[in-house]
Amino acid sequence: MNIRKATQGDAAGIAKVHIDSWRTTYKNIVPDDYLDSLNYEERKKRWKQIVYEGIVYVAEHDGKIVGFSSGGKEREGKYNHYDGELYAIYILKEYQGKGIGKKLVKPIVDELTKAGFRSMLVWVLKDNDATYFYENLGGEYVDSAVITICSAALKEIAYGWPDINALRQNVI
Repeated sequence: MNIRKATQGDAAGIAKVHIDSWRTTYKNIVPDDYLDSLNYEERKKRWKQIVYEGIVYVAEHDGKIVGFSSGGKEREGKYNHYDGELYAIYILKEYQGKGIGKKLVKPIVDELTKAGFRSMLVWVLKDNDATYFYENLGGEYVDSAVITICSAALKEIAYGWPDINALRQNVI
């Protein structure tokens, strides 16, 4: 498994992982209408821009992108004790449970640390099994919110690490 910084040329592979992961991870959580409406070409355009502007890493297996992560400055601006954020981490279903998640969190944490961030949080849908992943990494409950996707009210939970260095030790 190779973990490396993403390039704009990876946008199609990232988009495929993003959509395919949503369709498997969020089935029976997010409305099917929304999952069915996800478009690879639109997502590819978005990821080209995100890779250009931000911190994105990919996991490759046999030359194929099987996962990715992205992060940066905390986006809400209302969590004074958390300055960094893991924006997204997705891994194709058949590659989950193999330690790739930690390997994708590590470079985000490393880059945030180098940029002077001292803490980090992540938002995750409450009904997503990934909640256990963040708890196992030492994430503490920070807040919850309700988001609406296709008229479905879904609860999100924010997990945080007040000391990013403690998280760094968990992903070595």
